[in-house]
Amino acid sequence: MKLILFGPPGAGKGTQATFIAEKYNVAHISTGDVLREAVKNQTEVGLHAKSFMDKGELVPDSVVIEIIKQKLSSLDSMKFMLDGFPRTVPQAEALDTMLGELGVNLDVVVFLDVDDEEVVQRIMKRQELENRQDDTEDVVRNRLNVYREQTSPLGEFYDNKGILKKINGIGSVDDISERINEVLLAIV
Repeated sequence: MKLILFGPPGAGKGTQATFIAEKYNVAHISTGDVLREAVKNQTEVGLHAKSFMDKGELVPDSVVIEIIKQKLSSLDSMKFMLDGFPRTVPQAEALDTMLGELGVNLDVVVFLDVDDEEVVQRIMKRQELENRQDDTEDVVRNRLNVYREQTSPLGEFYDNKGILKKINGIGSVDDISERINEVLLAIV
């Protein structure tokens, strides 16, 4: 199984990714984790990424794409879930090229659909529980604007390929997991 987990910040991707990785025995490839691993291992591309991260800048697409490509190439099997990549249509196009070079195609893109007000409530609750200073309402609303401008067009991109599955991302963790499970069981 080769899939992308996609949705707005606060949609529950991290929680659901854990469920999917365990239940379906797929490698969970989180962009942030992969970047940190490459930096920690002081790979050439990791050190290049670090030069941007140290300045508080976004790591350029070309560097992120190369890190993801290296990670995919190192897998024992082509069973993976991407979380946090791609974030833009150009990244999705690069991923298509990369997967083509590896001789594989995506099976499904799971889109956790959650409206803005639910996202704000969830993240504000998380901020309260975890005392995360970066999760102010203004910051959350800005992240949602960036998501709408840069990332949400991926929905149409993957829908046009016929592999987007929209999941209602509102409800209990178990309810959402069950909805995802129904979609994934049809693919396995």
